[in-house]
Amino acid sequence: MKLFRTQHGILLEKEDQFYRLQETNWDVVVNRDDLYDWLVSRTEHLPLLPFTDASPMPEILAPIGTQELWASGVTYTRSREARMEESEKAGGGSFYDRVYDAERPELFFKANAWRVVGDHGAVRIRKDSGWDVPEPELTLFATSSGKIVGYSIGNDMSSRSIEGENPLYLPQAKSYEGSAALGPCLYVPQEPLPLDTQIGIAIVRAGEEVFSGEVQLAQMKRRPDELIGFLFRELSFPQGAYLMTGTGIIPPSEFTLQSGDKIHITIEPIGTLTNVVA
Repeated sequence: MKLFRTQHGILLEKEDQFYRLQETNWDVVVNRDDLYDWLVSRTEHLPLLPFTDASPMPEILAPIGTQELWASGVTYTRSREARMEESEKAGGGSFYDRVYDAERPELFFKANAWRVVGDHGAVRIRKDSGWDVPEPELTLFATSSGKIVGYSIGNDMSSRSIEGENPLYLPQAKSYEGSAALGPCLYVPQEPLPLDTQIGIAIVRAGEEVFSGEVQLAQMKRRPDELIGFLFRELSFPQGAYLMTGTGIIPPSEFTLQSGDKIHITIEPIGTLTNVVA
């Protein structure tokens, strides 16, 4: 099942049929350890919404209320290699190599809810950066108790030039206006996503695809419950939290984003998150 946040309330999609929840507070709706079962019970009492050309589906917002968005890094081999490459001249390569093999993962704060853009929203590249990439990431949603109940698609916009200059510049490379996107929905399955789930990205410039890639969750070294466990170890999240799980798809070193690029990130069965670089 999928939850969509709109300006007119919360929509539930189940088997290609749409319902509008009577509850309007996103934080209250999603922060349930029994979210899947609760949503199943709601569909038994709600009328269908027949969207048509005359009565189209309302604008979809980012599927986040007041939650924080966190991120994890160096969870795939390709990510480790890219971080070592970009930080080689600064002497930071060994840091990323060591964190990949360490028990403790890399976790960092990405964005407050109001800085997160949704599907078809505009993301940005920093004005003081010359090497910028999107990072397509499966994003976990965990309730206030730390239970993973849903998934979304994350676009972790990153300045490789700033992060590569010095590992201490990570917050500036990762957190700025327009650096995070989530969407198009919160996917709530009965069972966790299988390891053969595929993440794909395509970047289109002036109508032509300039980069594409794909990776399976099986290639992620860290388990989702492991990452959430470390995030919740010394932090509390009254309304739950989102956590990006890192990327295994990174464009080559000669590639950098440009204004006007369209970024399409697909994870089935969640859907596709599309963003335009402002």
